[in-house]
Amino acid sequence: MSRKPRLFVISGPSGAGKGTLVSAIREERPDLGLTVSATTRPPRPHDVPGVTYHFLSDEEFDRRVANGDFLEWADVHGHKYGTLRSEVDRLIDAGKSVILEIDVQGAFNVRRIYPDAVLIFIEPPSLEVLERRLRGRGTEDEASIELRMRNARHEMELADRYDERVVNDDLAKAVGDLGDVLKRYETDGGNS
Repeated sequence: MSRKPRLFVISGPSGAGKGTLVSAIREERPDLGLTVSATTRPPRPHDVPGVTYHFLSDEEFDRRVANGDFLEWADVHGHKYGTLRSEVDRLIDAGKSVILEIDVQGAFNVRRIYPDAVLIFIEPPSLEVLERRLRGRGTEDEASIELRMRNARHEMELADRYDERVVNDDLAKAVGDLGDVLKRYETDGGNS
């Protein structure tokens, strides 16, 4: 069964486990292309430039936006994030499906440029669990947690606009569910 390269967009609230799911699915599917997003947020201690993100100054980011270098970009939590269009095109042209892990706003921007993109919403089992996860990280102050929770409520209201939804309650089940979604869209366009 041959696979048609697809652009998959993974998004959902901060703390829903998007990064963990994408890492796990890439271990199962190393053939998947993964772009590295650019951001103006400062690196955190565990971040690796060029691997976690391309860290850009506001000026460099704005210059690249003006040049049309981004497939999508958005201002999220006071910092800019974006996906370089050239990376996505290069991977798709090479026959690889691509996973973009981006925010909800960015997902809808991608859909405008790539109408065949498959939007997949990763959601926590509840807002209470999400808040516990954010607090458990130990990387956010109270104001940041409150902002992320307000944004999460709004993002969850938009989940119905996605092609697919995966609840990340049990990691192994969520990874299996996500893998099934990818396979279905690559083999039959998502129609089964």
